[in-house]
Amino acid sequence: MAEAMNKRALIATIADEDTVTGLLLAGVGQVTSEKGKETNFLTVQPGKTSVEDIEAAFDKFTSARDDIAILLINQHLADLIRYKVDSYTDAFPAILEIPSKDHPYDPEKDSVLKRVRRLFGE
Repeated sequence: MAEAMNKRALIATIADEDTVTGLLLAGVGQVTSEKGKETNFLTVQPGKTSVEDIEAAFDKFTSARDDIAILLINQHLADLIRYKVDSYTDAFPAILEIPSKDHPYDPEKDSVLKRVRRLFGE
């Protein structure tokens, strides 16, 4: 288990352009030349990025890659694939829903807070 945790060093992101840009400027981005420029982020563009693309990125970051420790996803995008987010139960990567510039954060929708409330019987 310690070996698996040592591999997990990246933060992945599924977010709108402004959020991804801010995280890339903060140094979160990673591009590898292996497998044809694989990245640890998906920039979702309204009208261009399909729900299937978001699902595929979610699956890739949560299942196919073992170097992701945290997945940040805009809450309004998590709502599009809510069934996947809510049914995800693995410890790693941790899924954190974050607000975007145009969509405020709603704690009632957050999958982590829902689990905490269930744990404490609320």
